[in-house]
This record gives sequence, structure tokens and C-alpha cells, in this order.
Amino acid sequence: MDTNTVKIKKGAILENVQIEDVAFGGEGLAKLKTEHGDYVLFVKNSLPGQLVHAKIVKKKKRFAKCKLIKVVQPSKDEIDLPYQPIPGAPFARLPIEKQEQYKESSTLEMFKRLSGIEEIKDLYETYISSPLVWHYRNKMEYSFSTLVSELGTGEESEGFALGFKRRGQWWAVENLEADSGLFDAQFEGAMLSIRQYCEQTNLPPWNPAKSEGFFRFLVVRKSYAHDELLFNLVTTSSKLEQFDKMAFVDLLKGILGERLAGVIHTINDEIGDVAKQPAEQSTLLYGKEKIVENILGLDFEISMQSFFQTNPKCAEKLYSKVIEYVQAGMEHSGTTNAVAMDLFCGTGTIAQLLANDSNIDQVIGVDIVAEAIEDAKENAKRNGIDGIQFYAADVRKFLFDYPQYKGKIGTIVLDPPRGGIVPKALQRIIELGAKSIVYVSCNPSTQARDAATLMEAGYELKRFCLADQFPHTAHIESIALFERP
Repeated sequence: MDTNTVKIKKGAILENVQIEDVAFGGEGLAKLKTEHGDYVLFVKNSLPGQLVHAKIVKKKKRFAKCKLIKVVQPSKDEIDLPYQPIPGAPFARLPIEKQEQYKESSTLEMFKRLSGIEEIKDLYETYISSPLVWHYRNKMEYSFSTLVSELGTGEESEGFALGFKRRGQWWAVENLEADSGLFDAQFEGAMLSIRQYCEQTNLPPWNPAKSEGFFRFLVVRKSYAHDELLFNLVTTSSKLEQFDKMAFVDLLKGILGERLAGVIHTINDEIGDVAKQPAEQSTLLYGKEKIVENILGLDFEISMQSFFQTNPKCAEKLYSKVIEYVQAGMEHSGTTNAVAMDLFCGTGTIAQLLANDSNIDQVIGVDIVAEAIEDAKENAKRNGIDGIQFYAADVRKFLFDYPQYKGKIGTIVLDPPRGGIVPKALQRIIELGAKSIVYVSCNPSTQARDAATLMEAGYELKRFCLADQFPHTAHIESIALFERP
């Protein structure tokens, strides 16, 4: 493009922009040559090597956020995709080796910038690839909507949609009519017939503009250990008497046969666009309400409400690295038979793996989700593991209510939500005085922020690695070992 005639202002259409790289978070990155130096463009949904038209939606002094208008020329790296493209897998057309290359370089650069750790590349150890590149997910959430987004063009029309929300917004849904390549091929291959069945009931899908309708979400969990699927159909109570629940169950039976583990029906009359609801608003229609997954020889029973790693095959590699870091931290401190703490423990996966370590005498697991803690307790019983105490509590409040652990913790494992750890909770964690902290994050940018705080408190980053739990997406998991002298 002719940079001498370009006007960099909000709303401007920039033609023939060459995407050069990927920024952390997945946006395509381009640079415009100006008399004041390079001006950076971040273009959503674009890939390195593409030539695109883009519209500036937010302008800053040194960079602009852009909306992709059109791909004029594809990247030479793009490959044919044997699956239906979906909004949640923007990099599916890039070979996995290229995806990993871009994720690694952009994450390390971001981490150095936000944490202030200049030597991050020297501390960086390895990139853990996902054992499964396709069909690796164990949970999917599909949305219903009256607003259909046309696949490829993004044009919107009234209709009956069941699939994924268009990337970057919350109202229009792209119909899923074939295998996406990320979840279960047999089930997603039947999505068209499921949508047609729901449409034939004459009950409306959710209308996002009016906050009304009947069908809202279809949430599915999969057990790789037992090759079975658990469903949660979320609807409103409006005209519920007109819906034949058992006929819907029979539909799923016809598709999956013995692979159907159970079907749950949940009522959600709230305006908020969230599938997850309290357990008391759910009814088991068929089968069982939990499934079992196996991680590194241990069984974990998982309910619809519980958090569990999305990619169980890669999670085994991730957890093995976590245990390795814990052992390294304990060796550094010279601690044996210590107390370990697993904060934000979910269903207790890491806690149980730690309890299997002969050098750890006791494990404390804490998570704010009560259902997850109940699952954690049952999982420990199932696996015959002693020496663990689980608490359903906010982490910060727990550390305030149980001051007796201060100075008694050998190592702490942190695996917080994407938002990271709130400052007051992180300060409480620091005050425990653990010699080592193993920090697992599904959002390295918040981990980098927290790393700066830990370093100010006297901790040093000793080891760092990345785990690709989410092929074809912009997401990456990171593991860091911090030690204090």
C-alpha cells in the first residue's frame, strides 16, 4: 500500500496491508512506514503472510486496532482444512509447526515486556506440544440464537442458529453443520440434524435483542477414558410444557447409542448470557450426571459445573512438568515431608498428584467452586489417596481465616483463572513464606504481571516453559517455578 497517501484515522479503510507476524493474543501484526517510524496495526482474524483490507476501529499514537474487511491474498503457509471453520479456531489453516512458532515467540516477547525479566529466553526450557492436534477438547458449549451469522461472509439474518458465536461479539451465531475438528467428530457430524429437530418443535431459540426465547445452550462434556458424552440442555421455562424432553433424549440416543453417558436439563430464565447455572436448577433426564476421566493413572469424576483441563492428553504432560517443578523447588529448599498447597485446585487433580509424592506429607487444596471441591473429595476417595484436605473458599479469605499455615508451607502450586490473582490474595500467598511457588497459567500475560510482584517480594524466576493445550487458537498455557533464597 502507498503509505504516503494513507490517513491513519478511526474508520479509515487500509487496502493491501501485509500481515507480517502474530501478536500475543492472536491478532495479526502489520507495520506502516511513516515519517515518524513504524506505525503498528493489529488486525483481528488475520494470518501472517496474508494481504488484507482492514478498517481502523481504534487509533492510538503508535498503533491501531483494526477489523479485517477482506483477505485479498492468502498466506503461502495456509493449508486446506478438512473441517468446518469455526470462530474459536482462527489458526486452523496454519500448519501446527507454524502455530507453535508464532505462539512461542509472541509469548516470550510479551512476558519479557510485562514482567521486566530480560533473561526470560535464557530461563525458558521447552514448548510442550499437544499429543492430539485435532479432536482434543473434552468440553464444548454451543449457543442458540435467532440471529444467524453466515459462515464466511458474516452477514446476519433472522433464523434458527445452533453453533458458535461469531468471534468478538455475543449475539450472532454461526451454524455448525459438520465436524469442527476440535471436539467429537460423531456428535458434531450430527449437529445439523439436532438443530433441525429443535427447530421443528416450534419453540424459539434465544433472542439476544429481546432476552427471550426457549433454547439457550447445549453444553457437552466428553470422557476420553471411557469414550462417552454427557449433555446439558439449557432452556428457559417459557412454554416448557410444550417441550418433549424424553424425545430429545431419544434423539441423542439414536445418534450416539451407548456413548451417551447422560442428559441433564437446566432452566435459565436470567437475562445474563451464561450457560452455567446452580445445580438445583438442573434435572437429570437420563443416565448419570458425571463422567470420569483418567489423568496419569488417577480417576477424576467431573460434573457439569466443575473446571477440568480442556485437553486431557496434553494435561498429562503439563501436570508431569508441574510435579517436576515442585520436586525441584523442594530440593532447593531442602524440605522433606512438607505441607504443599494447591490454590485454585478445581477438582483436585494437582493436589492428588502431589499427595502421591513421598516427600510431601500433607496437601491443602482450595477452590471457590463448592461443586468442584465436592468432586475433589470424591476423587480422592475414589483413588484411595490420603493426606489431602480440601476447602471450598475464596483463596484470599481462606488464607486470612487459616493463619496457622504461615511459615509451614514447603511449596505452593497456583493455577488461577484467566484473570490471574487479585493483588490482596497474591500478597496473602507471599506472606505464607513458601520457599518455592509453581505458577500454572492459562493466561501468561496475567502471570507476567504477577511475576513482577513475586520478584519484588524476593522470589526469583528459575524455570519457565509453555504447553500448547489449545491448538488452532491463540491460547497457550505457561508454567513457572519461583524460588526464594
